Amino acid sequence: MVGWKRFAGAAAATALAIALTACGTGNGSTAGNAGSEPGGSQIGENVKLRMMWWGAQTRHEVTLKAMEAYTKANPNVTFEPEYSGMDGYLDKLSTQAAAHNAPDIFQIDPSWVADWASRNQLAEMTETIDLADVDGKLTSISSIQGKLYAVPLGSVAHGMIYDKAAMEKLRISFPAMGWTWDDFFQFAKDAKPKLGDGQYVTKDYAGDYFAYGSYQYARGKGQLVTDDGAFHVDQATFLEWANQWQALRESGVVPPADVNASDKEFDPAADLMVKGTILIRLAYNSSYGAWDSINPGAYALVTMPKAEEAGGWLKPSLFFGISPYSKHAEEAKKFVNWFINSEEAGEILGTSRGVPVNTKVASAIEASFSDADRAGMELYHATQQHGQQWSPGASGWTNWVDKDWALIRDELSFGKKTPEEAFEALRKSAQEYENQ
Repeated sequence: MVGWKRFAGAAAATALAIALTACGTGNGSTAGNAGSEPGGSQIGENVKLRMMWWGAQTRHEVTLKAMEAYTKANPNVTFEPEYSGMDGYLDKLSTQAAAHNAPDIFQIDPSWVADWASRNQLAEMTETIDLADVDGKLTSISSIQGKLYAVPLGSVAHGMIYDKAAMEKLRISFPAMGWTWDDFFQFAKDAKPKLGDGQYVTKDYAGDYFAYGSYQYARGKGQLVTDDGAFHVDQATFLEWANQWQALRESGVVPPADVNASDKEFDPAADLMVKGTILIRLAYNSSYGAWDSINPGAYALVTMPKAEEAGGWLKPSLFFGISPYSKHAEEAKKFVNWFINSEEAGEILGTSRGVPVNTKVASAIEASFSDADRAGMELYHATQQHGQQWSPGASGWTNWVDKDWALIRDELSFGKKTPEEAFEALRKSAQEYENQ
């Protein structure tokens, strides 16, 4: 999904049920939190909570079902859902937050938490959220000076997904768990001659923050953002990486720049793997079900390639934040607490946002996992054995990744910068953030 939707696709019936419930609540307060001053609701009053998230259709559907279940148990609370794909999500949410008009509850990436907390765009949630059965490592980046500012929703493994069905037809050997970056680049070179016109092995990941971050980590050169908040791109490793991709670009292993830029993850009409344009791409284990729902049984997951060290990592998947300007902050906190700690919610949501963050909930629902959930768990457990420690980023991280690296990605793909020029641009922008 690319556009914003309140009621969409197969989820329309559930969303409509939520809307009809809202109509029947009598003299409930209107939607919205938008106010110039922070505030809180009175528990028990009729409220409508705006909630915003991104994801694939499968995530939308189960989230709407969870909201419906909560309203059934708490008739005074109804929802105004807003959901989309990832494209444009951060810009939309940031604009609303700057105007003190963010939704009551909104989904954020772990890498955004530090920035949003420092800008006072996250309400403090310490007293309401029960974290007794949540691993403290998952909340470490959202607990600031002993206060909780965002709630983790799950844990995921970073890896790759490949078109198993297409590879079988082309007699291309599948990648194996524990493969190396040397294996990956050799796989790309060997697979290309077996592909038809307009087909490529993988996306052009030369300037991709997460792909390169995995490579640098695997080569033993550390994280792109260090534990003390410094930006760190190892020059020799980056040039080695970028030059490898330049060679793949020149030999037609990766798509032309315009095709590469057209990719929209999970969109049946624009996702390059779904369209059959590429064979393999980056993925989290929690996303497997979304792709499998488009082409059931066609895909499989594999660990991120390793080198001297592992290349993949486990990380908190996503967080819920609450606007400090919400008029219904207390009711919003109650819902978030239910969302992560209720077995009922866990059964509805499954692994749509990763392995449930509550360990008791995760254990209770594992027996009911779908085949897609189990496929995702194979990658999760394989990564868990040797996975790296994920870095939550630092102040300025969001812009560095979403703006500076995105620009470098396109400039390398379109041939506007050499690897040496790309490195220098990243080094310069990192210094600017560090000096702020």
